[in-house]
Amino acid sequence: MPAASPWPFIRAERAALATDLESLDDAGWATASLCSGWSVRDVLAHMTATARMTPPKFFAKFAASGFRFDAMVAKDVARERAGTPAEGLAEFRALVDATNHPPGPVEAMLGEAVIHSEDIRRPLGIKRDYPIGAVVRVADFFKASNLLIGAKNRIDDLTLKANDTEWSTGSGPEVTGPILSLVMAMTGRKVALDDLSGDGLETLRGRD
Repeated sequence: MPAASPWPFIRAERAALATDLESLDDAGWATASLCSGWSVRDVLAHMTATARMTPPKFFAKFAASGFRFDAMVAKDVARERAGTPAEGLAEFRALVDATNHPPGPVEAMLGEAVIHSEDIRRPLGIKRDYPIGAVVRVADFFKASNLLIGAKNRIDDLTLKANDTEWSTGSGPEVTGPILSLVMAMTGRKVALDDLSGDGLETLRGRD
């Protein structure tokens, strides 16, 4: 049986994030996110740009940026954050129901909705109980993917095991913790390692 569409999860997570950011002040928008070199506002701008993206737009922008992915992303972020934070949030909210996406699996958009939301929330001290089913889908996607961030290589020869749901992957020394923290760690968010334990933790900590 085909897996259910991820879009309901994606819409719900976008809407929840927009609500959480409604009362954010200038200092909050300027807070460093978990994405190196990006503020909270930058991450939301990136999420907005991705929600506008289609495969034809992606390839055109990629070519216009000299086939440099980071340069293309930086241009999009700069464009999306040109207005005020309130205007940027309104633009993001207007795209909550959008089903545009870059080339590649739609599951990557669910990963973005969960992981980038947490990139924003953690530094701001905002807590969210993400739907476990959504986070498990993200974990199942990234455990087998090196798309952009090398998650599959990062967890190679390790066993990851959630302690808040029935989920595990891999073989080798074990790393245990909440499923969301495992997802954040496998996608390179070092701060999430503090939530984890096990014989494989130091190996995971030493990987970029």
